[in-house]
Amino acid sequence: MIFLFLFFLEKKLTWERGIQKDLGLLCAGHLDPKSQLSCSTLKEWVAVESNSIQPVLHFRQELFRMMAMAADKLRRLGASVESRDLGSQQLPNGQSLPIPPIILAELGNDPKKPTVCLYGHLDVQPAQESEGWLTDPYTLTEVDGKLYGRGSVDNKGPVPAWIHAVSAFRDLEQDLPVNFKFILEGMEEAGSVALEELIKKEKDRFFSSVDYIVISDNLWLSQTKPALTYGTRGNSYCRSPVRCRDQDFHSGTFGGILNEPMADLVALLGSLVDSSGHILIPGIYDQVFRKFLFDTKEEILMHLWRYPSLSIHGIEGAFDEPGTKTVIPGQVIGKFSIRLVPHMNMSVVEKQVTNHLEDVFSKRNISHRMAASMTLGLQPWIANINDMQYLAAKRAISRVFGTEPDMMRDGSTIPIAKMIQDLIQKSVMMLPLGAVDDGERSQNEKINRWNYIEGSKLFAAFFLEIAKLHSGQ
Repeated sequence: MIFLFLFFLEKKLTWERGIQKDLGLLCAGHLDPKSQLSCSTLKEWVAVESNSIQPVLHFRQELFRMMAMAADKLRRLGASVESRDLGSQQLPNGQSLPIPPIILAELGNDPKKPTVCLYGHLDVQPAQESEGWLTDPYTLTEVDGKLYGRGSVDNKGPVPAWIHAVSAFRDLEQDLPVNFKFILEGMEEAGSVALEELIKKEKDRFFSSVDYIVISDNLWLSQTKPALTYGTRGNSYCRSPVRCRDQDFHSGTFGGILNEPMADLVALLGSLVDSSGHILIPGIYDQVFRKFLFDTKEEILMHLWRYPSLSIHGIEGAFDEPGTKTVIPGQVIGKFSIRLVPHMNMSVVEKQVTNHLEDVFSKRNISHRMAASMTLGLQPWIANINDMQYLAAKRAISRVFGTEPDMMRDGSTIPIAKMIQDLIQKSVMMLPLGAVDDGERSQNEKINRWNYIEGSKLFAAFFLEIAKLHSGQ
């Protein structure tokens, strides 16, 4: 049955084989209409600047537009859709911005079938062509079988691929093998604001019938071999403001007669990590074994998956535009994060960071003010690879790709996995679609045409396999 279905699905997707290299022609009706719809969806979604990172009203409006487009797409699929209003977000500067709605959708309610819940997010990291993009980041552009655009792999590409797989069953007049639920959010890149509260409220309603949760929000370990992910690191995002006064200084008038906040902040940031990547905060490794060697690929992966890391991300208040502005900032804010691994206690880490920065700052013996804080805390996640859906995914990968998957952990953080696993005690699996070089969050983010085709087939095969295993076949 599954081989026959995938054969027909392959026919539905032959337009993706690379015969046409012009994306405009692909989406202009020259090829199979159903496949054209899938292509146009990705193109339309990438065009929306759904940036959740920068707290600007324009981007929030784009996020609302993105979520409305997704809700409409699911309704066209035949799903019942709820768009949940989440109120407003209060920012550290006192500003209030509306939170984009979370989409809850359902398709099928046969009690004899398992229910698979597909999670995705439709917000993106900021992107500008001037930052090194070879194409407009918000115009889906194909080059040599690669579809470039912000969000193409993280996470706007995988969501339409699911929808394409689900709709294929109906197009081929096949019974849906499972019941489907979708949860789509627009604030994942900013820490999944308000998501935890909604999941708690929906535990005994929307999630009560869910058997399995699938997330496709990360990458393979290679360019061609599929992977299954069973663990991610957490994230502790911190701010360290250093303030002298409310306005900037003239460097000619005041330079040399006062301690500059920027110099203090640089000293603070420089005290966090050494050149080898070793975190210098006392006690940070107390519950983590770490060996500082990078001699083998296994050791490199250990440092990526199993050990914490600290990254410095930026400084607010500093002049970072082209030109020669000669002022001394009155206040600067350092931003850095620590990727957490299992057994690290988030509140303990926050205290360790605060104590360390206060100690370093006090030794500079100055009158400036410094206040360190953790603005975002996300726990690491580990799954049980013996869960039924991991077995189903392995079988689906074997059927579609003819190989066993890499079993891997991911150095990034995907909050929904740990959140759902803890709150509603459901099986969570990560089934990535992207290749290792897709550049999520980076310049020239892409998804390969081949990954998109085979990924759609993989999702369809997984639905069939989990239905078989769930029923005891």
